[in-house]
Amino acid sequence: MSGLKKVDIAAGVVWVEVPELDIRILCGCPADSVKHMMLRGLILPTQVAGVKTETGPNAILLSDVMIQNGAFCNLAEFPVLQMFYRQGMLLPGHPNNTGRRPRLIGRHEQLQAQLQYIYRGNYGLISAEELMEAGLDPATSHEMMRLKLRFAFGRISHPRELLDTLTLADAPVELGGGLMLRRLGLNHFEFSHEGESVDVDLNLPPFEIHECPYTLGFHQIPREYFAVIHSGDGDGWDIRRPSMGAILVYQGRIFLIDAGPNLIYALNALGIGINEIEGLFHTHSHDDHFAGLTTLIRADRRIKYFATPMVRAAVTKKLAALLSIEEEDFSDYFEVRDLSMGEWNDVDGLEVRPIFSPHPVETTPFYFRVLAEGGYRTYAHMADVVGLDILKGMVTEEPGKPGLSQAWMDKITADYVEPADVKKVDIGGGLIHGAAQDFSVDTSRKIILSHTALKLTDEQRRIGSGASFGTVDVLVRSYRDFARRSAYEHLAGYFPTVSDAHLQVLLNCPLETFNPETILIREGSQSEAIYLLLTGQVEMLSSDSRIRSQLSAGALLGELAGLHGLPSMETYRATSYVQALRLSPDFYLEFVKRHDLFADISRLMEIREFLSRTWLFGEVVSTGTLNRIANDMRPHNVALGDDLDVDDHCIALIRSGKGLRMVGAQELEHLGPGDFFGEETAAFGTPRLSRVIATAPMELSVLPAATLQDIPGVRWKLFETFHRRTRACAEAQVVTSGDLIWREEYSVNILRIDNHHRRLFEMSNRLIDAVRHGKDKSETGIALDFLIGYAMYHFTEEETLLERYGYPEGNSHAAKHKRLMSQVSELEERLSAATIGADEVLSFLQGWITNHILVEDRRYAPFINAKGVY
Repeated sequence: MSGLKKVDIAAGVVWVEVPELDIRILCGCPADSVKHMMLRGLILPTQVAGVKTETGPNAILLSDVMIQNGAFCNLAEFPVLQMFYRQGMLLPGHPNNTGRRPRLIGRHEQLQAQLQYIYRGNYGLISAEELMEAGLDPATSHEMMRLKLRFAFGRISHPRELLDTLTLADAPVELGGGLMLRRLGLNHFEFSHEGESVDVDLNLPPFEIHECPYTLGFHQIPREYFAVIHSGDGDGWDIRRPSMGAILVYQGRIFLIDAGPNLIYALNALGIGINEIEGLFHTHSHDDHFAGLTTLIRADRRIKYFATPMVRAAVTKKLAALLSIEEEDFSDYFEVRDLSMGEWNDVDGLEVRPIFSPHPVETTPFYFRVLAEGGYRTYAHMADVVGLDILKGMVTEEPGKPGLSQAWMDKITADYVEPADVKKVDIGGGLIHGAAQDFSVDTSRKIILSHTALKLTDEQRRIGSGASFGTVDVLVRSYRDFARRSAYEHLAGYFPTVSDAHLQVLLNCPLETFNPETILIREGSQSEAIYLLLTGQVEMLSSDSRIRSQLSAGALLGELAGLHGLPSMETYRATSYVQALRLSPDFYLEFVKRHDLFADISRLMEIREFLSRTWLFGEVVSTGTLNRIANDMRPHNVALGDDLDVDDHCIALIRSGKGLRMVGAQELEHLGPGDFFGEETAAFGTPRLSRVIATAPMELSVLPAATLQDIPGVRWKLFETFHRRTRACAEAQVVTSGDLIWREEYSVNILRIDNHHRRLFEMSNRLIDAVRHGKDKSETGIALDFLIGYAMYHFTEEETLLERYGYPEGNSHAAKHKRLMSQVSELEERLSAATIGADEVLSFLQGWITNHILVEDRRYAPFINAKGVY
């Protein structure tokens, strides 16, 4: 009998093992999957040949999709680090370093994305050119690269040199010793060995997110004038606590410092809703400070992102690699506010000074200060610093040798020990983290030791304090009511035509606080109050809907039932401590009637009620934002059997009826009330790969995509759906011989350029399809314009890349681009005159795109790869 063994670790995370083959596979690797394995006893301390080490996986099966229910599914950085260093598979002379390399298994595109993401996670920016592009001068860029190479032991190595990869397409693959792996469906796999088999399903149920490995409890946090909430003091290996992080409260507003794993759990435990967050200060791009970015994307506005340009560049390159998107797309989800390193930057009265800290990736700890009676109050967040003894060993005055100068070392040391009222410091030790003894001479009023999974020693306890999750250091106490300021801002957005003086009538209503898990309004009951949610999070549940929504600040609860004297159709239940403005229904109705708002509010409420019960809009979107969406929606009816053909710039939601999404004659997805379509073209500018037909008469609500452009939470869900549907189309395998077919041998080994080339193939096939099916000149022209526009964008990006890295044939390559663009003019003329058929269009595009990629683009690839760009 086979020793095939399966362990369900957590939702979306499974362990498969065959002990006699020495194969141990982590299936699915969301944030903190290493901690989950530790908790299940799959990673344990041990000894091999007298050397202390750990057990753990030696292979990872990646999810077929990068995002599920809004969160990352493939974050292999820490599992790979555990294999490299804690198991010893990469350490010279270690008994576990047998020459066998950790293995990644998955679809080609996921493998490439993970390799590039790990590459950026290891090094951040990988050349002086990239550092200069991030705003550093040539001399500083050179010194930064000297130091980076010292951390990299003299050479930046791509993960391809350290990891094995195995592509799992549609055919079964052997993992060794007769262990077979095959895909049964999207994210559904079967392992088999010697007559035994186990199924592994990495799909998450609707509305379920990956589990948190530790318990946080509930905390009620005051909104002070200037305070520090301690939201994490562990590290990426600590199974008891979140990774190092903090939350600043300034004038009652919430600012995060870093975004580690399980951020959504931490915020809920602290009674902070997503829409309350004003901004994020980001120190660096390692996963234990980065993995929570998707939580912040769920807000109904772009949260401010504060970082130095070099940190922002490292973060955007890593995120772009992980998701196979453009770096510029980062600004679709965050409002970027660059900070100047070494200077005090004014953020609406909150001053912040980023300082440089040596680390494998670009890193800037922060000093914050606020002017108060008696002078400035200061907080220092020192993540991730390096031990001064380690740094001393890197000092060299030889300009061509990896390391740093003594003068720079002295500046870093002085920055580290600058006094503050409260200072949180990384004491994680090792080669890349700090040491408590370096702060023994620090004269800060309070030092908090952080970023460690180990018990503090007596020496460390004499130097600094600890800070349990949810504890608060108040630096400037508040004597203002910030909750009512928040209520005013939400009401002013909801009632834009009502004067401030009249809004004060509502603001004079009482504030109520609810404990976690308290029901505010029960389904079927006559509502005694309407609540404006100010802090915390509330879930909306309905017995006749499969949707479960999480609501945050700005949501108005029970308005429809309260205004019309109806029983509530939903249950509203606090998931954290919640504060809300309580409005009595009779009083609120009188206010609405007095200002002649009843008709407009009733109209919008009916649409909002529908929107709040959809997956796309039901979560975290505030009432004011829903009103704006509702105002821009237009009705559209579709008869039975008709194609659902909406404007390319619009997204359609199904109000009633049913539809079927198809590719060719193959059925892909059944759609019903609350579902949507059209996101690929409207939101992402990609030709439609599928069509939708009405299987019952349908009533649609059509919405311009531009309305959603500045709502990152909605755009993020569109992005997730777009990639899931694109993958389903690829799974359908309906590409005909009359299409341009992307093949992996076309790859130029540069992720961003390969993504561009794939997009060109998709757009070319849209044009071929329009000609093949005799579409009118308007539709054919639009398809051609899409293709030409994107080709021009791609050529410009490619030329910029070649110029940046000094490709010697760059001018010649740019000239070839010009010739390609001139050739398309003839195609445009023949299409306009209808003197060309689909086969000729295909033939032209094969030469125009494919031959250029195979010959010209693949020619520059080795040169650019040699610069460390993949």
